Amino acid sequence: MQPGALSEMLKQHPGSFHAVVPFDTSKDRCTLLDLTAANKDLTASILENSSGLSSYINALVARCNARYAIGGYDEHRTVYSISKVFDAPVPGEEPRRLHLGTDIWARPHTAVMAPLDGIVHSFAFNNRFGDYGATIILTHQLNGLSFYTLYGHLSLHSIRNLQEGQCIEQGEVFAEFGIPAENGGWSPHLHFQLIAAIGNWKGDYPGVCRYSEKEQWLANSPDPDLILQLNRFVV
Repeated sequence: MQPGALSEMLKQHPGSFHAVVPFDTSKDRCTLLDLTAANKDLTASILENSSGLSSYINALVARCNARYAIGGYDEHRTVYSISKVFDAPVPGEEPRRLHLGTDIWARPHTAVMAPLDGIVHSFAFNNRFGDYGATIILTHQLNGLSFYTLYGHLSLHSIRNLQEGQCIEQGEVFAEFGIPAENGGWSPHLHFQLIAAIGNWKGDYPGVCRYSEKEQWLANSPDPDLILQLNRFVV
């Protein structure tokens, strides 16, 4: 697939996708969560454990009278310094800090639904601190093009009895948000990412890249809101 082809194709089908998380457009709203160094409210004490971050997010959502906190696409996150997962393989080289998906922060066990018909491409339990935890990747066909959606930080229940090649219908609840013990140690949320070409990756795909390589990675993982359609409900 040529760079930009997935983005352009999705723009042509704005009403074709089912909600990925439960959302009543008549009353529900979202608030933005900034995980960059510009957010001075995120102190080291808040970030040092999932309970601190959860309390911060829950207070933010309540204060804004929102259902979810969302954000993160193309966001440079210094918070990733807390995990070795994002460090460079060679000390001193550039670490990974640029986020390639959209995060939706909510209560554990929040339902995850398929935005359109798909097939289970792969799944895995990426069980390192800071990693995805339970992860599912679906493959889809739309307007003659194949592409992938990745769902990270799920519950272990989400991948139990799952099989590669399994059909998932549009709107079907096929997963749920995980708790920190099974989602990489994070406050409960969903990492949702679009992938045009996945190569040989299975059950995993980088959700964070080096800032110096952002153009190529963002071209292969366009804005998830092309499917989510949640940014218009931000308050």
